[in-house]
Amino acid sequence: MKRKTFVFVITLILLGLIGPYLSIKPVLAQTGKSFLWKIQSKAATVYLLGSIHFLKEEFYPLPETIESAYDSSEVLVVEANVNDIGKLDLATFMDKAFYSDDDHLEKHVSPETYQLIKRETRSLGIPPELADNQKPWLLALSLQALELMKLGYDPQHGVDYYFLSKAQGKKRILELESLDEQIKLLSGFSDREQEIFLLYTLKNLKSMGGQVDTLARAWATGDTKTVESILASSTTEDGTIARIHEKLLDERNTKMMSKIEGYLSSGGSYFVIVGAGHLVGERGIVELLKTRGYFAEQL
Repeated sequence: MKRKTFVFVITLILLGLIGPYLSIKPVLAQTGKSFLWKIQSKAATVYLLGSIHFLKEEFYPLPETIESAYDSSEVLVVEANVNDIGKLDLATFMDKAFYSDDDHLEKHVSPETYQLIKRETRSLGIPPELADNQKPWLLALSLQALELMKLGYDPQHGVDYYFLSKAQGKKRILELESLDEQIKLLSGFSDREQEIFLLYTLKNLKSMGGQVDTLARAWATGDTKTVESILASSTTEDGTIARIHEKLLDERNTKMMSKIEGYLSSGGSYFVIVGAGHLVGERGIVELLKTRGYFAEQL
């Protein structure tokens, strides 16, 4: 895998909203706000920004509210630092992402799914041997990355990448997670869960353009209800997707909230960026912080 493609796939791992969750086109609400919250304690201030990890250049410049919050913060916090790929254990990644020796994808999915994979990857111009070597979770992310880039969405215009580039050498950078942790999470799904994940991706590839446009516009207008409804729609369709949703979002939300609460008790000012999907809903980070007694103001 070429380095550029590798970085794009790793970036997609950080995406709070991915293909399986893009299945409806709700009407956008004009809120007059951004996807940014301010949380204060007696000791610290945390600005919490929901991110779209693949974005178009047309969404820049960002609102002054977001830029001012970043400028006034001492520390930048991201889910994982995608500019620090060198710290990733590449041998572990290869083991968890690709089949080796005589093992291949066909042995881990149903015959019907495998035929669909062959048909769809062929239409995308992906060599069969390349698809056969990837485990389902990685193939799903690879297909999404390729489709997003074809639609004009680029991780180099993603919110995380933008602020990481600004902060390099100027601000302290912390991580809520690590790339190794996220890869361990995705590769830890069972063969059946990975197959469902891949099937949903294949199902939504052709309609991804309008769906991602809806998501990006909801993010730009601070429309939390639309983002929440996009997430909720997927969990009603299949029990397996609901379990994947819980592991990818709900369980991580609790862990990330705990780290953010640590910042609020430690003093200073923090600009925290997480995928937009982590911030919405009753089990999102914003509501979790409210249950802990913090006041969160959407700016």
